[in-house]
Amino acid sequence: MTPGEHEHGPASGGCGPGQDASPSHQQPDEPGRSAAPRRGHTHADAHSATATGSRRRALTIVLAISTGIAVAEVVGAIVTGSLVLLADAAHMAADAAGIGLSLLAAWFASRPPTARRTFGYARAEILAAVINSLLLLGMAAFIFTEAIRRLMSPPAVSSGLLIGFGVVALLANGCSLLVLRTGQSESLNVRGAFLEVAADTLGATAVIVTGVIIATTGFYLADPIASLVVGVLILPRTWQLLREAVDVLLEASPEGIDLAEIRAHMACVPGIREVHELHVWTITSGQPVFSAHVVVDPEVIERGQSAIMLDRLQQCLSGHFDVDHSTFQLEPAGHADHEHPMHG
Repeated sequence: MTPGEHEHGPASGGCGPGQDASPSHQQPDEPGRSAAPRRGHTHADAHSATATGSRRRALTIVLAISTGIAVAEVVGAIVTGSLVLLADAAHMAADAAGIGLSLLAAWFASRPPTARRTFGYARAEILAAVINSLLLLGMAAFIFTEAIRRLMSPPAVSSGLLIGFGVVALLANGCSLLVLRTGQSESLNVRGAFLEVAADTLGATAVIVTGVIIATTGFYLADPIASLVVGVLILPRTWQLLREAVDVLLEASPEGIDLAEIRAHMACVPGIREVHELHVWTITSGQPVFSAHVVVDPEVIERGQSAIMLDRLQQCLSGHFDVDHSTFQLEPAGHADHEHPMHG
C-alpha cells in the first residue's frame, strides 16, 4: 500500500472548519428506515445490534416454529386437497426464510476472512436470498395457476381437517408472537420478525375462515379464492428480497446513498481539490464499502499531512454516512490524466 493510498477503520478527525462528524451531531433515523443517507453510529445503534444478538435464541425458536408450520401445512394440503393451505405454507416459508437469512448472516459474519476470500463468507447470505426468492416465485406461480384451474372446476375439500390445520397454525403463530414480544421493543430486526409473524396470523385466519365457509355453505370456490389472496401476499416481499439481492450482486450503490452528496461533503475538507472514482457497494446486508480517488493540494503530500487528511476523510464517511470500511487514494493534480476511470 503506497503512502497515497490508505484503508481505514473508525478514526478521529474533522470534516472541515465548523463541522463536526461526531456521532452526537447526527440526525436520528426513523424506525425501520435502513437506507437513510445520514446514519451516524450512535449509542442506540450499538444497543440495537446488542439486542439483536441477545435475541438470537428467540429468533431460532421462531424459525423452528415457522418451518414446522410450513411443513405441516404442506402435509395438510395433500391430505385435505386444499390449495389455501399450500399458499399459506408458502407464505410461512417466506417469513421463515427471512428469519433464517438474518441468522445465516450473523453466522457468516463471525467467520474470519481468508487469503482467497478476503471479505469472508458474508456474500453467501445474498446467494441464499436469490435462491430463496426464485423458489418462492415459482411457488407463487404454481399457486396462481392451480387456483385459476380450480376456479373453473373446484374439487371437494375436507373442511374439518382444513379448520384443524388452520387452528394449529394460528396457535403456533401465537406462541411465536409471545417469544418475540419483549425483544421487538429492543431491536428493529426482532420487531421485523414480530410483524411478519403477526401477518402470518392473517394467513392462518384465512385458512380457518375458508374451512368454515366450505363446512357451512359447501362453497368450494372459497378455497381457490382464498389461495389467490394469500398468494398475493407472497409476491411483494419476495420481489423486494430478490431485487435487493441482485443489487448487491451487481454492486449497485446502496439505496439512499447519494454519491453527489458524499462528493460535496468530502469537498468541505480543507485541502481537497477534487473527488473522482467514487464507488459505494455492499458486501452483504449492512456492510457498505466505499472507495474514492481524492485530489489534494500539493502541500498536503509535501508536508507529510496525508495521514491527517485520511483520518478526516474517513471520519466524514463513518460519521455522516455510516460507512466504516473505506479506502482513499490521495493524489496530486494531474494524476487522473494517467488513469482509466470506471466512474466519475
